[in-house]
Parts: sequence; structure tokens; C-alpha cells
Amino acid sequence: MWKKVVNLLAFTVLLLGGLNWMLVGIFNLNLISTVFMGYRSAGAVTMYILVGVSALWLIISSIISNGRIQFVEEKRVRSYSNNRND
Repeated sequence: MWKKVVNLLAFTVLLLGGLNWMLVGIFNLNLISTVFMGYRSAGAVTMYILVGVSALWLIISSIISNGRIQFVEEKRVRSYSNNRND
């Protein structure tokens, strides 16, 4: 259960980091450094580290789980055959 929560948090942080890099590439706007008032401020550096750790976690998690990263609980569904002998 805890791995699914960590996977979801890591994916969210990585998504935000990717969107930040898109803004840097297109508009030359680093949203993280703007929010935390400086490229090397403690908040900005913490966010950059969190994005990197999130990427490493998702890579390691996918290797450990044979390429499957789970975010939600999988429900098992019974399959019924259409060939019934009535």
C-alpha cells in the first residue's frame, strides 16, 4: 500500500518538474525559482532534489516490479465463459 502512495507522489512531483522544464524551454521561465525567489534558494534546491529523487524512485520501482508501476489497487475480476450448458 505504501509503495502505491509513494509512486503516486513521485509521479506527481516528476510531472511538475517536467512542466517546469517545458516552461523553461518555451518561455525561459523557471517557475520553481520564481516561486521560491531564487535559483539557489533553499526551497528551490529542495524541489530540484525532490524531482531527481522522484525520478530515481520511479526507475528503481519499475525495475523491481518488472516494469509495472502501480498507483491504484488492482481488482481481480472473475471471467465467466459464454459457453454454458443449460
